[in-house]
Amino acid sequence: MVSEKSTNITLSGTVSADGDVGDYIALLKPRVMSLVVFTAFAGLYLAPGSIHPVIAIVAVLCIAVGAGASGAINMWYDRDIDAVMDRTAARPIPNGRIQPGAALGFGVALGAWSVMVMGLAVEWAAAALLAFTICFYVFVYTIWLKRRTPQNIVIGGAAGAFPPMVGWSAVTGDITLSSIILFAIIFMWTPPHFWALALYRRGDYEKAGVPMMPVVAGERETKRQIILYTVLLVPITLAPTLSGMSSWFYGFIAAFLGLVFVSLTLAIYRDSSEKYARLTFVFSILYLFLIFTTLVLDKAVGF
Repeated sequence: MVSEKSTNITLSGTVSADGDVGDYIALLKPRVMSLVVFTAFAGLYLAPGSIHPVIAIVAVLCIAVGAGASGAINMWYDRDIDAVMDRTAARPIPNGRIQPGAALGFGVALGAWSVMVMGLAVEWAAAALLAFTICFYVFVYTIWLKRRTPQNIVIGGAAGAFPPMVGWSAVTGDITLSSIILFAIIFMWTPPHFWALALYRRGDYEKAGVPMMPVVAGERETKRQIILYTVLLVPITLAPTLSGMSSWFYGFIAAFLGLVFVSLTLAIYRDSSEKYARLTFVFSILYLFLIFTTLVLDKAVGF
């Protein structure tokens, strides 16, 4: 069914299957990549020790390219379900602008390049962790979990939590408690972030047969889970202060942002419309950005 869909679109004659630069950039999921790059930079900056600015730029570039490679391979594998979801139907592969094989080759080549350059130019421990991150996203989340279990985001979300650890490892060459805390913040943030999206995109996931939490367990249980994970997230965001990695300035900001996040999830539970689910999804992106921005500022200013 997948091949038939792809062939029909490609042979329609209405679009080119070669793609242009913009199409290949779209394969990299640039919006997702931007958050990955920023959290990776934060991990690199917060790590103890020093790294030459040029090497730091190379490390962040490798992480960005590795994230883009994961996105391209994900789009190749998910081209059948992307074609039936309103949110993803315009992507380059289901829209017929890029051939599936070209997208797969592009992703594999970028992934191999990012890992090799990270190892040769920066640190082999960071390269190994980057390779593990790419493989986890592709094989564990995309291929194994996404279409099989509503826990796809919970377990598979670890892939998006590794970048700050990779950035940290690029400086130190190892994994420490502080880098694990950065990982844990993103890991616990991922379920409420994606489940808020799934609440108002439930129809898309139903059409595609993806067992997201609202489809399998219903909206009420999803809302409970969103509250639970957000409540668990807040004390984890305070761990940098409690562990001595950051000051109480960061701790105060993190606590305030956490209260806002929890308040929004409670509003989702009380409200049957899509309003607060959409608002929570948007705020969750801002929330993670502000958490890591404050960590960076806390160290830069030296509170």
